[in-house]
Amino acid sequence: MALTPEQQREIEAERNEQRMTRRVVSAGIEEILFRALPVLDHGFVRVIDYMGDDGAIVQSARVSYGRGTKKVREDQGLINYLMRHRHSTPFEMCEIKYHVKLPIFVARQWIRHRTANVNEYSARYSILDNEFYLPAREQLAAQSESNRQGRGDVLSDHDAARVLTLLREDAEQSYRHYQELLNVGEDGAELDGDREGLARELARMNLSLNFYTQWYWKIDLHNLLHFLSLRADPHAQYEIRAYADVMLETVKAWVPLAFNAFQEFRLGAVTLSAGALKVVQRMLAGEAVDQGSSGMSKREWTELMAALGRAE
Repeated sequence: MALTPEQQREIEAERNEQRMTRRVVSAGIEEILFRALPVLDHGFVRVIDYMGDDGAIVQSARVSYGRGTKKVREDQGLINYLMRHRHSTPFEMCEIKYHVKLPIFVARQWIRHRTANVNEYSARYSILDNEFYLPAREQLAAQSESNRQGRGDVLSDHDAARVLTLLREDAEQSYRHYQELLNVGEDGAELDGDREGLARELARMNLSLNFYTQWYWKIDLHNLLHFLSLRADPHAQYEIRAYADVMLETVKAWVPLAFNAFQEFRLGAVTLSAGALKVVQRMLAGEAVDQGSSGMSKREWTELMAALGRAE
């Protein structure tokens, strides 16, 4: 991740400024507030602002006037109950705002989650930096033969080197042409004083999807946890999962009791269909059940056996 000296100074100034407040403060999130947490090669996640903490979830559920005298153990029990029984409203009382720098193709996948407030860097008004994502070699894999939207075996060193060369050459050429269309150099000065540059809103269409964009992304805790349950999953695309993993750490710092409940009842849990539950009940009763007698499809059966640690 490359931050300019100016960006570093701005972050340090934000972190050094102290403010008096009567608002609830989460000590954990205060430690990382404004800090740029690196993701991929040039990306980052920064927590810009937040509202509420674990106590706000509990207070909302109890509809009490103050923080009360309940012990942490009791608060954890209540939050566990809310998470386990999918009572979402108390988690909506907490909000967080991120500043995220990410490749455009990741942003286009991310924006499908329509439960946040988003404001993205505009290439209609500003010129994008010459920063693009190049995967690490171990992330360069062939198309999966069993999953149409997944990766298969990692490419050989020879093939991976060729792919990286093509990605780099394409991105570098795209940016050179982008500058030529705009008629500007790296320093922002005109390349040719005898001609007009193309409008920024048109010149940007030349850039490839691995260039970086940035946005502010504000969301409540309930919808954030739903986003993370999908994007921190091992089946999610690696690049967006890298961001989700970093964001999970910010949630852990912000609302540790809710994070514990999320790990226990979402990330580490399995949801059984009605049919799968009946199969498990038959097995517990001592019946020998196989895929043919289960009434389940082969894929459902395989997933159930994997969840039960009985993968064939």
